[in-house]
Amino acid sequence: MSDTPGWTSPGSPPPEDDDPRSGATPPAGPSGSSAPQGWGSAPPPEQPGQPPQQQPYHPGWGGQQPGGWGAQPPQQGWGGPQPTGWGGWHPQALTAKPGVIPLRPLGVGEILDGAVSTARAHWRTVLAIALGIAIVTQLISTIATRVWLSDSSGLEALENNPEPTEEELRAALGDLFAFFSVAGVVTLLGTVLATAMLTIVVSRAVLGRSVTMAEAWQDSRSRLLRLLALVVLVTLAAVIAVGLPTLLAALTGSFPLAVLAVLGGVVLAVWLWVRLSLAAPALMLERQGINAAMRRSWKLVRGAWWRIFGILLLIQVLVTIVAGIIEFPVSILAGIVAGQGADSFFEGSFSELSWTYLAISGVGAVISSTITLPISAGVTALLYIDQRIRREALDLELARAAGIGGTGSEPVRGS
Repeated sequence: MSDTPGWTSPGSPPPEDDDPRSGATPPAGPSGSSAPQGWGSAPPPEQPGQPPQQQPYHPGWGGQQPGGWGAQPPQQGWGGPQPTGWGGWHPQALTAKPGVIPLRPLGVGEILDGAVSTARAHWRTVLAIALGIAIVTQLISTIATRVWLSDSSGLEALENNPEPTEEELRAALGDLFAFFSVAGVVTLLGTVLATAMLTIVVSRAVLGRSVTMAEAWQDSRSRLLRLLALVVLVTLAAVIAVGLPTLLAALTGSFPLAVLAVLGGVVLAVWLWVRLSLAAPALMLERQGINAAMRRSWKLVRGAWWRIFGILLLIQVLVTIVAGIIEFPVSILAGIVAGQGADSFFEGSFSELSWTYLAISGVGAVISSTITLPISAGVTALLYIDQRIRREALDLELARAAGIGGTGSEPVRGS
């Protein structure tokens, strides 16, 4: 498995400085071991009277314990080799769980639970990151909405004029372009920053270690520009996948061909999105370049496309539902307070978006973003870790980094 990079601890030097494949000795960890800090700590030394490198004593995991079941000889208890019987079945010890997930291949529920558990266990850091980014993003978007959409004579003219003049159309399109440019750039930057910092938080939470907001920023800031370039490249690839076939079909003047081109482009864009969905955590946690991170995602997703697609789709549906549950009643309340009525959410026009309405509805958007950002980033990071556990036995390396001599379960490789 020479093409598989080891795990680079957040905050450690880039792989060219401490790549284990180069033959260099990695820096000593906090305990004086030769493994990298964080994810690659050396296992604890063997204890006298304990079989070499077999299940070491961990209370509650099935090791040899004084009295009780574990007092039996290793060949008969839960912690040692078992005689073959009952069709070759061997009882196994419980899987180690130093942090928010057990160190074994994960199910869909465990991935979602791990993302939620990270937000709960490290709520101060997660709340500070998500809430701060959501407030800044929504504040700029609200100002842009008021400036370019509410006070736009061109848009007001289009609302009541089915045949606008060329000048009115240019004015309206110019306002829309300005709004979406500002709001899109701010949303993109906020998403990149949240993804980078929350991925670091999740990587520490897997090992049961805490991280402050300052530490998350320190570990992620050197990768932000590369992550931004990666997100832009993936977005452009999806846009080209949809737009290019549609444009070519439109030039032919055939409506059925244009519809088929749009459908085919959407399918291609979704396929690319899933194949490259693990590139961001690979770039952040393996300290890889943009191309290397995209290749890593392509390799990890291979053979598991439908599973990852199903999980990502499920999370997007859940996030949309949660956001709707929060923002819908807040928008109705904003219409009532602003004097536009409860039905303003459905019938309101751009010209009726007052500061009061935008401020109250913005509060709902901030709350929904604060809740959904950690879930989305956490699920993506845990999907990446799960695929590496399945393909590359990363659980063994995580167990050593957490100071555990063994996970108690055989690693499962493949999809």
